[in-house]
Amino acid sequence: MDVAFVIRERLAELGLEQRDLARAAQVTESYVSQLLTGKKAPPAPNRTAIYDRMDRFLKLPHGELAKVAKLARKEELKRELGDSPEPLLPQVRELLLRKCRSRAARAIIAGQPFGELERLAVQRLLHVAELGSDMFRLSPRQLASLDALIDSWDVELATFSVEIVLHRRVGLGKVRRFEFVEQDTESQPGLAEFLANRSLSGSASKQELAFLTGLRFQGRHPTALYYYRELQNLRDPLHFEGK
Repeated sequence: MDVAFVIRERLAELGLEQRDLARAAQVTESYVSQLLTGKKAPPAPNRTAIYDRMDRFLKLPHGELAKVAKLARKEELKRELGDSPEPLLPQVRELLLRKCRSRAARAIIAGQPFGELERLAVQRLLHVAELGSDMFRLSPRQLASLDALIDSWDVELATFSVEIVLHRRVGLGKVRRFEFVEQDTESQPGLAEFLANRSLSGSASKQELAFLTGLRFQGRHPTALYYYRELQNLRDPLHFEGK
C-alpha cells in the first residue's frame, strides 16, 4: 500500500475529484495527477504540510498519509540498497563513524552493522568523491583518497537527507557542502506545472533540473514560464564567462 493508493481509494469512497483535493491541499491539479499516477514520488514526511491538509480533506486520521509515506520510503530505500549481508571493510566503517557529526547516526551505525543507514552513507560519500567503486571492495588507495577528501558528514534521519562537507585545499577553512535532499515541488506550483509540461521541461538535463528545483524565493511563487526562461538562461553562453 502506498500514498497514491490510499488517496485514490478515499476519493472514490467520498465521491470527490482530483481537482477538489488539489484545491484543499493548495497544490496544482497537475501535481495531484502526477502523484496519483506514480509519475511523481510522494514528498518526504515531516518536510511538508501537504499530508495534514490532505488528511483533513479526505477525513483520515491525523498523520495517516505521512505514516504511509514514511513506510513506503523505507521500503524504497531497502530496494535501492538491496539486502546484501556482505560486510563493509572495517576501515570503511571506522572512517564513516569518525567523520559522522551526528551522535544519533553513529549510534545507529554502531548498533546495526551493515544496515541501511551505513550503506546509504557510504554510497553518498563514494558518489561525491567520484569513486565509482564497489563499496565492499575499496582499495587502500581509494580509502585514503576518500579520507583525505571528506571532512565530515551528517544525516537527517527523518528524510535520509545526507550533507557532506569536503576539505578544500584552496583558502583557509573553506569547504563545499553537498546535500542529497528531495525537493518538495508542491510548495512551488509553478515548478510542478513546469515539470509536468514536457514541451517546457522535456529537454532539460538532470543537472539543469537539479538547479531549477533547488531555487528558493522566500514566499514568492514563480510561474512555469519563469522556470522555462531560467532554463534558457542556463544555456545561453552570453550569461557565463569563459574558462
